[in-house]
Amino acid sequence: MLFQGGFSFANFLADVVTVFVFVLWFWLIVTVFGDLIRRGDISGVGKALWVIVLIVLPYLGVFAYLLVQGKGMAERNSQRIREARDDVQRAVGFSVADEIEKLNRLKASGAISSEEFARLRARLM
Repeated sequence: MLFQGGFSFANFLADVVTVFVFVLWFWLIVTVFGDLIRRGDISGVGKALWVIVLIVLPYLGVFAYLLVQGKGMAERNSQRIREARDDVQRAVGFSVADEIEKLNRLKASGAISSEEFARLRARLM
């Protein structure tokens, strides 16, 4: 046994830390597998090699993938977010021209100032 002496506060803290580390590792491996499967810039052989590394050396494989592909993961995630936002905007009928027209009406009615109008219009474009 790792800890002898039954239930104690030290044993409880060790169990909590162990569960936390396992959940953290599980979350990281799911994130890495998700990124790896969605990637289109590497071949199937490359993906298979990464999967083998992740299965054979799970902790080292996850950390190696994060070190080697961390920046690319962030860029791919940002791109997916932009694509999803654009898809939603197309689905609901968002149009930059419509939004500028709304801003013009708000400015004409005095609901927003010229500075706000310029800032919001620049954000739309």
